[in-house]
Amino acid sequence: MATQPTPRFRTGILTVSDTASIDATKDQSGPLLVELLKETGQYDILNCLIVPDEIHSIQNTIKHWCDQLQLDFILITGGTGFAPRDKTPEAVTPLLSRPTPGLTHVLLAKSTEITPFAALSRPVTGIRNKSLIITFPGSPKACRENWMAIATILPHGLNLLLDLRLADHHHQRTTAGDGSGGHHHHHKVGGHKCIHHTDESARHSGLSASLDGPVSQRARVSPYPLISMEEAEKLVSKHAHPLEIIEIEVSEALIGHVLAEDAVAVEAVPGYRASIVDGYAVRASGGPGVYNVGSVSLATEVTDRQAATTVAGDQVVRIATGGMVPDELDAVVMVEDTRLVKASEDGKEEIQVEILTRVDKGDNVREIGSDCEIGTVVISKGQVVSLVGGELGLLASVGIRQVKVYRKPRIGVLSTGNEVVDHLSTADLKIGEIRDTNRITLLGAIQSAGYTAVDLGIIKDTVQDLESSLKEALDEVDVLITTGGVSMGEADFMKPVLEQKLGATIHFGRVKMKPGKPTTFATLPEGNKLIFALPGNPASATVTFYLFVLPALRKMSGYGQFENPVVPVEITENVRLDPRPEYHRVRISVSHKGLVAESTGGQRSSRILSLRQANGLLKLPAQTENQTQLVKGTQVPCVLIGPLNPI
Repeated sequence: MATQPTPRFRTGILTVSDTASIDATKDQSGPLLVELLKETGQYDILNCLIVPDEIHSIQNTIKHWCDQLQLDFILITGGTGFAPRDKTPEAVTPLLSRPTPGLTHVLLAKSTEITPFAALSRPVTGIRNKSLIITFPGSPKACRENWMAIATILPHGLNLLLDLRLADHHHQRTTAGDGSGGHHHHHKVGGHKCIHHTDESARHSGLSASLDGPVSQRARVSPYPLISMEEAEKLVSKHAHPLEIIEIEVSEALIGHVLAEDAVAVEAVPGYRASIVDGYAVRASGGPGVYNVGSVSLATEVTDRQAATTVAGDQVVRIATGGMVPDELDAVVMVEDTRLVKASEDGKEEIQVEILTRVDKGDNVREIGSDCEIGTVVISKGQVVSLVGGELGLLASVGIRQVKVYRKPRIGVLSTGNEVVDHLSTADLKIGEIRDTNRITLLGAIQSAGYTAVDLGIIKDTVQDLESSLKEALDEVDVLITTGGVSMGEADFMKPVLEQKLGATIHFGRVKMKPGKPTTFATLPEGNKLIFALPGNPASATVTFYLFVLPALRKMSGYGQFENPVVPVEITENVRLDPRPEYHRVRISVSHKGLVAESTGGQRSSRILSLRQANGLLKLPAQTENQTQLVKGTQVPCVLIGPLNPI
């Protein structure tokens, strides 16, 4: 009788460390655990990853490894202490379906035998679905000690989990009918172990149907729950996080960025005593009378010699707006309040003038720092450098040359579909072909919102093309927008490719809204990557961009107020309601009555004319038995997506 081979457990090792997530060379515990596990010959290390001490990063990785990759064993090192940033237990505990207190006890008991300080560790162990999760401290010494405590008992526990998994697979196969094709059996005392060759390929993530199945077995009803708009917006907000902080020179490239720290004036404004008007700098105590014109002060660079010039008691200084007021003088009389008494023989210079009015000390003089003192916060953390450009001039005026801001995301846009043809193609369209309107529309919308857009072209509806293009695109961008391939057609592969080929987590695949019902939002566990798979119909793609994508881009850019602005508008005609909440495209104008909204016409999701001059989306409620339409003159909330039009 053949000896059954020792099982090898599919394993992931996760290091939780702020420091190591920036510099992987600082991770000593992760490589040590890889070495210790490999020495046993029982573990296949399929995944190694370093994440910062952030709950969402830890949880996203665990969910991906457990729910999508279905690893047998996940070993986590770091973040189990008492420090404020030690959050591993808080991240892991909510994800467990079954705790394993015995393992936790062994870890603490063995560790405290070595040192009482081990009691300050907070280990967590347990099971999520069919994956065993164990946390170790962050130090290499503690990792080695913890591993030695459980190394001999761990394989038996994993075997129990593996047996349960295989029993489930066997039950599914035998209850389906034919249990003999494409598999073989190993028998052992105490039970029946059935290993199917197709189990690994069938282990795909999420709700999508297997890519290996024939079209006859495709789902006839979407497996994705239909969620509310409010829930979908919350999910996008939950997974969109501000990007890293960068430093940018003060220039037009700064527009649209959000400051990551206060901008503080390093120079006073003005930096010298400056005149507010054209006229004559005087001693206020001298009052009206005839004075000699001693010198001239223009709004130009002043030499040390000029600055040190002494002004006699019977003299005034002719001065221009912005010119430096000499130290001995304390006010400026406007030129309109003077009279020329004597000029030079050639008539080009003023010799004497008469001051006709009395001024007080400080009149028409800007003292040093009177506009802005050194150390003043001129722009606060979280504020946006607006398109108006006033903030740029403000930063420049106080001597700030560089500021720290949140990096803005880089967005890629691609279209999918065998029938889609580039809009610039000069060839006549064949029957069944359509021009690609989504890509150019979304690229323009992204750029007008102040973000960098990457044109990723058109992809054919094949699994291989989608997989390779999506992987390549996600290496280049922070946010990926696709259009098409998310409905129920036999060539709609986007959702299964995201789940089964990329290991993405689909947070929603259907939204109760019109247009845009099949809108899909997914994330990758590594790198804070967002994927928006939008419907292929032009109106649907554009509407869902503004409702889901644009707020996410703002949040990733550091905006505190990233939601779309909503204003009340008066509708100019009756509007029929749909069973789903609808986002009706309108043109909003300013009238003497306030804001009025005019429909753009037919609202079919394929009708791109409904987007012409649209600057708002009416938020229409779902139809009810008691309400089937909104009548002309009704005030309706409206999402602003563009500038207001004059009436």
